[in-house]
Amino acid sequence: MKIRFQADANFNEDIVAGVLRRLPEIDFQTATETELARLSDSEVLAKAAAEGRVLVTHDRKTVPLHFGRFIQTQSSPGVLVVSQRAEVLRIIEDLILIWVASDAQEYINSIRTLPL
Repeated sequence: MKIRFQADANFNEDIVAGVLRRLPEIDFQTATETELARLSDSEVLAKAAAEGRVLVTHDRKTVPLHFGRFIQTQSSPGVLVVSQRAEVLRIIEDLILIWVASDAQEYINSIRTLPL
């Protein structure tokens, strides 16, 4: 099964737009589309999990901690933590590579960092 992405509220929407411009068939929702702006990290993780989406975030400080707690009680499709210092084009290419070359099952209950 193909990976479905969910951008966190702090995620650079230029990256989402760049991914979708190159491969419009990728299922990548923005935080705006799913009204994540006022939700806690735990609520965002729960919403992404309920929809079977890998959460993509720039939040290195709090999301990993909440993710660790989250997977103690339930399963998660996974989290990708993206460096804010990385070049936008590099992250776009990495996300496309992950989508093309990976299966959603490979990311269950894992947290990974980008760039690759």
